[in-house]
Amino acid sequence: MRINDVLKGKPSHDVITIAPDASVRELVDLLANHNVGALIVSVDGQTVDGIVSERDVVRRLHDREDVLDILVSEIMTTTVRTCEGTEALTELMQVMTEHRIRHVPVLTDGKLTGIISIGDVVKNRIGELEFERDQLDNYVHQT
Repeated sequence: MRINDVLKGKPSHDVITIAPDASVRELVDLLANHNVGALIVSVDGQTVDGIVSERDVVRRLHDREDVLDILVSEIMTTTVRTCEGTEALTELMQVMTEHRIRHVPVLTDGKLTGIISIGDVVKNRIGELEFERDQLDNYVHQT
């Protein structure tokens, strides 16, 4: 299975981005309104300048009481692991596990085309296992 196959199964194909000069307050609003755990930071909506997650906000709360008023660029991760939609899902699963990352931007020809989360991967894997179980169950009960 390819990463694009998982993206096709997502209810929304929109990739929500935020500008690096947006406030963390704006970030929190977008995360809540779109019910997502991370956003791609992008100046133009097509390139990946960084990624920022709920965890980034929470980790800064300990150090800064004014975290909601600072810029996204101050808390975002700038070294972002990305993938191509044509890559095998098993490879992405390994990368996500090894590097303990939950969200990976998907690029096509260097342009942002999607984002895949660990939840997307798990949901897909559960679907595969349920299909295999059903196939085995049918096989056993037909003989």
